[in-house]
Amino acid sequence: MTAKKQNLSEALKKYFGFDKFKGDQQAIIQNVLDGRDTFVLMPTGGGKSLCYQLPSLLMEGTAIVISPLIALMKNQVDIISSMSDEGTAHYLNSSLNKAAIDQVKADILSGRTKLLYVAPESLTKEDNVEFLKQAKISFYAVDEAHCISEWGHDFRPEYRRIRPIINEIGNAPVIALTATATDKVRTDIKKNLGILDADEFKSSFNRPNLYYEVRPKTKEVDKDIIKFIKQHPGKSGIIYCLSRKKVEELAEILRANDIRAAAYHAGLESALRSQTQDDFLMERIEVIVATIAFGMGIDKPDVRFVIHYDIPKSLEGYYQETGRAGRDGGEGMCITFYAQKDLQKLDKFMEGKPVAEQDIGRQLLAETAAYAETSVCRRKMLLHYFGEEYHEENCHNCDNCLHPKKKIEAHEQLCIVLSAIQALKENFRSDYVVDFVAGRETEEILAHKHQNHELFGAGEDFEEKHWNPVIRQALIAGYLKKDVENYGLLKLTALGKKFMKKPTSFMIVEDNEFAEDYEASGEHEGVTSALDPTLNAMLRDLRKKVSRQLERPPYVIFQDVSLEQMATDYPVTLEELKNIQGVGEGKIRQPYAKEFVDLIKRYCEENDIVRQSDLRVRTVAKKSILKVKIIQAIDRQVALDDIATAQGLEFEDLLSEVEAIVYSGTKLNIDYFLDEVMDEDHIDDIYDYFAESETDSLEAAIDELGGECSEDEIRLVRIKFISEMAN
Repeated sequence: MTAKKQNLSEALKKYFGFDKFKGDQQAIIQNVLDGRDTFVLMPTGGGKSLCYQLPSLLMEGTAIVISPLIALMKNQVDIISSMSDEGTAHYLNSSLNKAAIDQVKADILSGRTKLLYVAPESLTKEDNVEFLKQAKISFYAVDEAHCISEWGHDFRPEYRRIRPIINEIGNAPVIALTATATDKVRTDIKKNLGILDADEFKSSFNRPNLYYEVRPKTKEVDKDIIKFIKQHPGKSGIIYCLSRKKVEELAEILRANDIRAAAYHAGLESALRSQTQDDFLMERIEVIVATIAFGMGIDKPDVRFVIHYDIPKSLEGYYQETGRAGRDGGEGMCITFYAQKDLQKLDKFMEGKPVAEQDIGRQLLAETAAYAETSVCRRKMLLHYFGEEYHEENCHNCDNCLHPKKKIEAHEQLCIVLSAIQALKENFRSDYVVDFVAGRETEEILAHKHQNHELFGAGEDFEEKHWNPVIRQALIAGYLKKDVENYGLLKLTALGKKFMKKPTSFMIVEDNEFAEDYEASGEHEGVTSALDPTLNAMLRDLRKKVSRQLERPPYVIFQDVSLEQMATDYPVTLEELKNIQGVGEGKIRQPYAKEFVDLIKRYCEENDIVRQSDLRVRTVAKKSILKVKIIQAIDRQVALDDIATAQGLEFEDLLSEVEAIVYSGTKLNIDYFLDEVMDEDHIDDIYDYFAESETDSLEAAIDELGGECSEDEIRLVRIKFISEMAN
C-alpha cells in the first residue's frame, strides 16, 4: 500500500471510525483527490456519500454537493459537523432564513466550510452563483445523478442546468453518483454533465440478502399486509403507495390494528415530516406508509421489509426503494403487490403529457410489468435490466427460485421470434413482434402492411401466452438485445444469429398469471374463497332455529354475507364477532349472538382448526362520521331527502347508508318520514310481505310488489321492518 493510500485509511478511521473501505470506495476517493472526473454507480447501501465526504475533508476549499433532498442535506450536515473540528458542513436551501444564509456564506469565505449541500434550484439562483464565484471550489458532487435523464426514474429538468452553472461558477472536477442507472441513463448523465471521459466505477447491483417476492393484489391486500407485519413483530418497514390518499388510509388501518405506523408524503407540513422521520429512526414507530417522497437519504440500516402496495412506475424506482431494506447486510424482505388494473391506472396518468414523455413512461412500465409477471429468477431479471449478468441458476432468495415452475421446451418459438425480428429489419419493439408472430392485425401492423409478409402469423399454432416469456428469456440468455439509444427496439446478437442457423434446446418457464381486476377492500367487500362449507351449513341451521324461536325471518337474525364471513374468519368472542360485516354493537347485544360464537368455538376445538386470532384484521370505518350524522339527524326527525342534500348524497345512496346502519343492529325510527311520503296501506302491504318472505332480496320484492310500489318505497319499509324485527 502506498503512503498516500495508507493516509486514506488513517483518515477514514479518524473521521468516520471505520477500519476499512467498502468495495470501490478507496479507488473512487483517490480518483477525486487526483482531480479527475468520476462516475459512480453504486447501489443503495453501498456507501456513496463517503465517496465525496472524505475527499472534501482532505482537500483545500469547499466541495459543492448538488442534491434534490432537503432531508438528506440536514441529516448529512449533522453527521459531518459532528465528525470534524477542522471543517464544517452546511446546506443552502429555501428553508434557511437570512441570518442563517449570511453565516453559511461567512464560513465558506473563511475556508471553514468543507462541504456545501445545495438543491439544483438554489444553485441556479443568480445571487448564489455570484457569491460562489468568490469561493474556492474543491470539486462538484452531483448526487442522485439519474435525475438528469428522462430515462431515469426521477427526471428533474433543473438538473440539466447544472453543467452551464458549473462553467459559470468556475471549473473543478465533477463526481456524479447514482444508485440506479441503465446503460442509457449512464450515457445521458455523462453527456449532460460534460464528463464523457470520466473514470467509471460500477459496483455490482446484486444484494444477496434481499428477498424479492411479487404477490397478486386482491381485495384482501390490506389484510395481507397486516398479517405480514404481525408475523414479523418489532421489525421496521416501509410501505410505498402511489397516492397520498392511500398512504393516509393505510396508515390509519395499520394503527387500528395496533401497528405503530405513520403516513409520510410531500403534502404534509415539513415539521410533521421531520418528526415522522425522527420517530422512525428512533423506533418510536415501526412502519412508515409513504409515497416515494420518503426514504431517499434516510440512513436507517435495519429496515427489515419494504412493501410496494402499488406496482412502481419503473424498475429503477423499484430497485432504489427495495434497496432501503437490509442496508446492514441483514434480512431484507421486498414484497410487491401486483394487479394489471394498477398498470392501466398508471398508463392513464400519462395522458396529457408530451408524446415523447408518454412513450418513455410506457416503455419503463412495460419493463416493470415483465418483472412482475415473469417466473424467472427475479434477481437475474433485475441484474440483467441494469446490464449485469447473473450466472447462478437459482438464487435461493426470491419467490420464483424458492417455488420454481416446470420448464418447457421453446426452441421452435425462439426460431420464429428471431426470424421475425430479422424479417422486420430489427426495427420494432417486443409488443409489435408478438402481434406479428401471433398474426394479430393491429392498426400499427396494417399501417406497415406487415399482414402481407410471409412470416406474419408464423406462430399461430403456439399458445399466445408463451411469446412474452420467450422474448424476455431470450434477452437474458443473450440471443437478443435492446437498442440503448432507440430504447426497446429488439436486435439480434451474434449468439442469436448462430442459434437461427443451428437451433439447440431452449427451455423457458411460463409467466405467472395475475388477475386483470381486483376491488379495493372496503366495508361491503365479499367473502374469500376460504369459506368453511361445513361450518357455514351449521351456522345456517342455528339461524333457522333462532328465527323459529323468535318468529322472525332468518335474514333478520344475520344476513347470508355475515354467516359466510363467520365461516371464513372463525370469530369466537363477541369482540371478534364485531369485525364481521353486517354485525355492529346492536347485534352483539342480542341474546342469540353468543350462541353463534359458542358454536364456532366448539367447532374449532372439535376439528382442530388453527385460528390466527392474533391476525384478526380491524377495518377503519371510513364512513363512521357520516353514519353518526345520519343517526343524529333521524333522531331529530329531519326528512330523509333533506339529510341526503345536507350530506351531499343522492337519495338512493342515503338509503344504502341507512340500510347498512340498521342491518348492523342499530335501531332507527323513520315512521315520521314514512307517514309524510307514503300511504298507510302501502306501508302495511310491504311490511307484511317482508314478515312472510324467506328473503330480504330487493329484486324479489320488486317482482312481487313492483306494480303497486316504487323501489324507494320498498326500501324504506324494509328499513323499518329490519329495524323493528331484527334490532
